[in-house]
Amino acid sequence: MKIALGITGGIAAYKAAEIVRLVQDHGIHVQVVMTRAAQEFVRPLTFAALSGEKVITGMFAAGEEHEPNLDSAIEHIAVAQSIDALLVVPATADVLAHFAQGIATDFLTTLYLATTAPVVVAPAMNVNMWNHPATQANLEILRKRGVRIVEPGSGYLACGMTGPGRLAENDAIVSALLEVLGSSQDLAGETVLITAGPTREKIDPVRYLTNRSSGRMGYALADAGLRRGARVLLVSGPTALTPPASAELTRVESTEQMRDTVLNLLPQATIVIKTAAVCDYHPKSTAGQKMKRKGPMTLELEPTPDILKDISQKKGTQLLVGFAAETENVLENARQKLVSKNLDAIVVNDVSREGVGFDADRNAVTIITRDDVVEVPETTKWEVAQRVLDQVLRLRQPRNSSVKA
Repeated sequence: MKIALGITGGIAAYKAAEIVRLVQDHGIHVQVVMTRAAQEFVRPLTFAALSGEKVITGMFAAGEEHEPNLDSAIEHIAVAQSIDALLVVPATADVLAHFAQGIATDFLTTLYLATTAPVVVAPAMNVNMWNHPATQANLEILRKRGVRIVEPGSGYLACGMTGPGRLAENDAIVSALLEVLGSSQDLAGETVLITAGPTREKIDPVRYLTNRSSGRMGYALADAGLRRGARVLLVSGPTALTPPASAELTRVESTEQMRDTVLNLLPQATIVIKTAAVCDYHPKSTAGQKMKRKGPMTLELEPTPDILKDISQKKGTQLLVGFAAETENVLENARQKLVSKNLDAIVVNDVSREGVGFDADRNAVTIITRDDVVEVPETTKWEVAQRVLDQVLRLRQPRNSSVKA
């Protein structure tokens, strides 16, 4: 596992040295990125010695003595794709503003825009800067995007004033990082069976019925489950995504293939999370040759297997979580499915909303159980995955306790 540690120009920059050590104690590699202002407080050599890695200090070269080249010009993309999280300590008012407004003027702000990994920021600044409406507005923007804010503490500040703005304690910062990385290992011993993506139902050799599902939600859950210590069985319909390296992947195409695969793997699973958006209908017959265009055409469709219902009828002690994409009467329809399909929980989202749900990086969902309703406001699908797994753990605890008793 690897993170990028962004260090910006504040007096608290020296505290980032201890953060490097604490993060490494958890077996996580650290790539340090320093802004020009940060280098006025601490020399890059300090972090190179601690991390054992080259410290990135500029956009186009590792140091002023190097000439810009192709590798350095695209290094921010390489780092963005290789990290599991971006941590910024300390995060100044300036860098928070750049992040919130999408302004990329150096390596760190460009890295923020280029990465899809979780982001954690630990602000530190003068009390008046922290309380300023502009700073608070920028923080709210970042929260809505799923950025984890480690709130600063209150006390005596370097500027001589007293109040909020002091960098949070290192242990709190590292704990927040480990939480977004899912490094708590609280799913150790569980086998999570996850379905993801769309299915395709053939019309003829070149045409098929499908839907807009990208598979991102299911893949985010698979990644989050692995990071939290679970064994993950991932059954995926056709997607353009790269699956987590440690997931045990089975690729399928049709709804029937997904059903057969899931029921075959079911005895191995302790938790089943069905995020796949399967086709509800398939052509009654499939043409053996490409159908020629000759004017109007009528397709006769019949229902595909109801995978959730089949799982609920065959499962034993497994915990079963379904997903539902709705466009109207969202909560009412979801509650009906929770009961009719004997689910332990259902995660429902309104796919009529722009920018969330199908074929998007963000989502906003409601997690419904027999006893609870949990709203997850718009955020990244990674963060939604964490909240779903948190709820799964709450549902598992009573069962685990009864088994031990």
